[in-house]
Amino acid sequence: MRTIRLNAILLFLLLFSVSLVGSCLVCYTLYYHLKINFLLVFICGILLLYLFAGFFHRLFLRIFPLKEGYIVPGSSQELIYHVYLLCYLALFYQLIRPKIIPVPLLKVVYLMLGAKLGKNTFCSGTILDPIFTVAGDNTIIGEDSCLFAHAIEGSHLSHEKIIIGNNVTIGAKSIIMAGVNIGDDSIVAAGSVVPKRTLIKKNEIWGGNPARFIKKIRKTSTG
Repeated sequence: MRTIRLNAILLFLLLFSVSLVGSCLVCYTLYYHLKINFLLVFICGILLLYLFAGFFHRLFLRIFPLKEGYIVPGSSQELIYHVYLLCYLALFYQLIRPKIIPVPLLKVVYLMLGAKLGKNTFCSGTILDPIFTVAGDNTIIGEDSCLFAHAIEGSHLSHEKIIIGNNVTIGAKSIIMAGVNIGDDSIVAAGSVVPKRTLIKKNEIWGGNPARFIKKIRKTSTG
């Protein structure tokens, strides 16, 4: 684990402060000018804080993109990563882990954080690196599963995209590691651990720890 330096902390505090000021200004207007109930204004203020934080977080990453691959110690990419990490751990992680947000709304949170999730695709687990996670249509990521596109091994730090196809089922309590690519119509059995850079081809069932190929899915015709 690398030390988070002062410049990254200051950049994070700047983003947080701008978000906080923005939400406070809106709340001030709602309470003092529109005379809205204080409790409603307080709840609105929390929601606005996260909306502003999400917006400035994405804006920061658009201006200073975090790239795939190895992050060199002391580089600008390391600075960007640490700001990204602080935003996630200090703010957005608190939305995701307690499981107080309904799954359909959780998808909105992940989209706000940069994940690419297709139509009718939902996650009831945890996506730790939304900007490096892509899933197609009609895919389900099961309860208590965890997807992380980062690799932290001692001083080594890198990111590789997780790509999930259409009509994929990832079973409950599964772990999907960095660089995994899962083809369309495939299944990862519950409780599986899919190692880094694993390629699961179309119509395959995998399972176990570490996950291994089990069998092909045979399509049956009807009518």
